[in-house]
Amino acid sequence: MPKVSILAVSLAVVLLAPFYSAFAQLPQPNGGNIERGTLPSRWLSEGSKCMEIPEWQVHEYNPNLYILRQSPCTDFEKPFIYLFFGKDKALLMDTGSRHGDLAPTLQRTVKNWLARNGRSSIPLIVVHSHPHEDHMAGDAEVQAIKDPAMPVTFIPAELEATKRFYGIKNWPTDIGHIDLGGRIIDMIPIPGHSAVSIALYDRNTAVLLPGDSLYPGRLYVADFPAFQASTERMIEFTKGKPVANILGNHIEQTNTPYLDYPVGTIYQPNEHELALSRGSLLELEDALVSMHGKPARMALRDFSVWPVGPDFMSPDEKAQFEKHQKEEKEKMWDNSPR
Repeated sequence: MPKVSILAVSLAVVLLAPFYSAFAQLPQPNGGNIERGTLPSRWLSEGSKCMEIPEWQVHEYNPNLYILRQSPCTDFEKPFIYLFFGKDKALLMDTGSRHGDLAPTLQRTVKNWLARNGRSSIPLIVVHSHPHEDHMAGDAEVQAIKDPAMPVTFIPAELEATKRFYGIKNWPTDIGHIDLGGRIIDMIPIPGHSAVSIALYDRNTAVLLPGDSLYPGRLYVADFPAFQASTERMIEFTKGKPVANILGNHIEQTNTPYLDYPVGTIYQPNEHELALSRGSLLELEDALVSMHGKPARMALRDFSVWPVGPDFMSPDEKAQFEKHQKEEKEKMWDNSPR
């Protein structure tokens, strides 16, 4: 066996060090100090008995992070919302879709946490993943909560308000932060699905919340260049960081590869799991790059890239879109002053 000089070995280590560090997650093989959590084996929305499903299914990921999913009985969108607890503040991401009736479940969840921790109150901050109705329809209801156990600070899903709250000067390139007390959550601006889309990264659990920009389902892309740049921004942000789970706002995919549910599906038996991985981000970026700046619908194993607008619609979809546009114009005419 040929001898290898110490100098050669040292040189190889130096050259390879950046390669290995790029993939380093944590120095400890057991996951270090990441606060672990679990996801349910199945969500209640997979069942077929609507009346047996509560308006909100509450899942304890761990004692300080809760995932709430809206019942399909109230809206086929079945969005997820996320509730974090720090030592000083709690943070709610999104308020759900129409007919959600979130307030009672939210108050009960917060008060159960307070009782468990021997506390009488905690301020609650309400933020949004992006300004679409299926994630902010419950805003007025949450703003109306007058409960000394959880005084609410509401951050509207608007660009300037979002920048101020997270301390963002240069949108979308800066990274923002919020400290809940022993729990720092980073905010990554990710326009593309909407102009004010954001992702949250929880340092305690290593969970990334990309909203509607990545989840098992149809990734609706409104601004393709911005969406691709935002995907690259999430990849760059997570480089070298632990990513335990990527948890989006919906599940629209079955557990059969390349197969999603039709739009409007209420019951979803055999759902894809909610969690994706950082590998999904890399797969999404690869798909976007392959389009060479020309947006197209593309099905991948766990999700689909779905550009929106008349240019990407089938004849049936285009007819439905045009009908909707006509109805909106008629509604505006009916409501206009005479």
